[in-house]
Amino acid sequence: MDNALFIREDVAAALHAGRPVVALESTVIAHGLPRPQNLETARAMEAAVREEGAIPATIAILKGQLVAGLSSEQLETFAATDGIAKVSRADLAAVVAARQTGATTVAATMLIAARAGIRTFATGGIGGVHHGAELNFDISADLPEIARTPVAIVCAGAKAILDLPRTLEILETFGVPVVGYGTNTFPAFYVEDSGLPLPSRVDTPADAAHLMQAHWKLGMSSGIVFCNPPPSGSVLGKQAVDAWIAEALQSATTAGIRGKAVTPYLLDYLAKASHGQTLETNIALLVNNARVAAQIANAYSVLNSA
Repeated sequence: MDNALFIREDVAAALHAGRPVVALESTVIAHGLPRPQNLETARAMEAAVREEGAIPATIAILKGQLVAGLSSEQLETFAATDGIAKVSRADLAAVVAARQTGATTVAATMLIAARAGIRTFATGGIGGVHHGAELNFDISADLPEIARTPVAIVCAGAKAILDLPRTLEILETFGVPVVGYGTNTFPAFYVEDSGLPLPSRVDTPADAAHLMQAHWKLGMSSGIVFCNPPPSGSVLGKQAVDAWIAEALQSATTAGIRGKAVTPYLLDYLAKASHGQTLETNIALLVNNARVAAQIANAYSVLNSA
C-alpha cells in the first residue's frame, strides 16, 4: 500500500502482470505547450503508446495526491487549468502538504514513475546545464535525478537552449549511460545532430531492452538516456535554430528571467521567432518519443518474462 500514490487501475493491472507501461510527464501540458496543442499532444502521445501495445501513464499531482495515470477527464481539466505549479523533486513535499495540483518535470516524473514501478519514460528533451552556469549555477534537477533513479528515458537529447557539451559532461560524471537510438551523435532537440559524439548506440527496441537489463543487473542505480532524433520530416536547420536561441537568451537576460521561468520563456520565444516551426517540431518529437518508448517497454517486458 502507498497512500501517497494513486495508480490508475489499468496501469496497476499492467504493472502487476509485467506488461509494458510508459510514463509521460505533465509539465509539457501545463507549461511547455500552448492551448489547444497541449491537450492534443498529450492525447496523441497516449494514443501512440497504446498503438504499440503499451499502457500510457501520464504523471501529475492532483490536490496533493501523486498520480500515475491521469484519466481522460483529468487530462482535459489539467490542460485547461491556469496556475498549476511546476514541480521538481525539491517542490514535491510542499505541494503534497498544501494539497496543491502540480505538473511534474522530468525529475519529479521519474521519481514518481520509479515509485510506481514504471521503468520506461518518454519526454521531449531533458533539462541540463544552462548557459552561464559557471556564474549562476543554473543546472537542472533532472541531471542528478537521472543519476539516482532507475528509469530509462527516451528523449530527443537535451533542450537545444542548453549548454549541451556541459550537460553531457555532467551525465558522464554521474555515470549515466547516454545512448544513441539509431544515431552516433547527441540530438539537439529540434536539430538531428548537435555534432557531439555519443559513446554507445542501439538500433532496435530489443537492443535497448538488453542494455537496460544489463545496466540494472550490474547493480547500477541510475537511469539511462536513450537519445532519439526528431522525425526526419520535422528536423530544423542548426544554423537557424542557433540564431533563434542566441536571440532568445539575450531577450531572457534583458528581461531578467531566471530559475524555473527560463525554459518556458525561451521555448515561447523560439516558437514566435520561428513562426511556429519549433512548436511543430516539439510536438512531432514528443509523439515519436512516446512511440519509441512503448516499443522499448514492450521489448523489456518480453525480455524480463523469458
